Amino acid sequence: MEAKFGSLAELQATLDATPLHRWLGFRVESFDAALGLLVIAAPCGINAARFDGAGQAHGGAIATLIDSCATFACSSVLGRPVPTMNMLVDYLRPAAGDVMTATARVRRTGKTASLIDVDVLSGGKLVATGRCVLASGG
Repeated sequence: MEAKFGSLAELQATLDATPLHRWLGFRVESFDAALGLLVIAAPCGINAARFDGAGQAHGGAIATLIDSCATFACSSVLGRPVPTMNMLVDYLRPAAGDVMTATARVRRTGKTASLIDVDVLSGGKLVATGRCVLASGG
């Protein structure tokens, strides 16, 4: 499948092409390539749960949401797929509730690397932050 990043529907189709994204229930809520903003929502429970009945998302699911949101935000700005070079995640509190929402902001795109910051909210509270460096060179 050719990755496409020009519209909300194309972003969702490209996101759905990865089995892990489908399994975790990732849904593109909004994006603005001109501003470098992307919002992806995911359930806190079901496949993302720490354990059955935990009522909290597993840290790995949160990290995957951060990485994917950053990658797709940068890809929508550059118009092509870009791989992650490095990622830092700070977990601030448990992601409890039904849904967690990641908002990625592309801070800089460069010849070789791009910088993206991601905030993850759940229940209206900031639960994690991420900073991703992506390989934007051709």
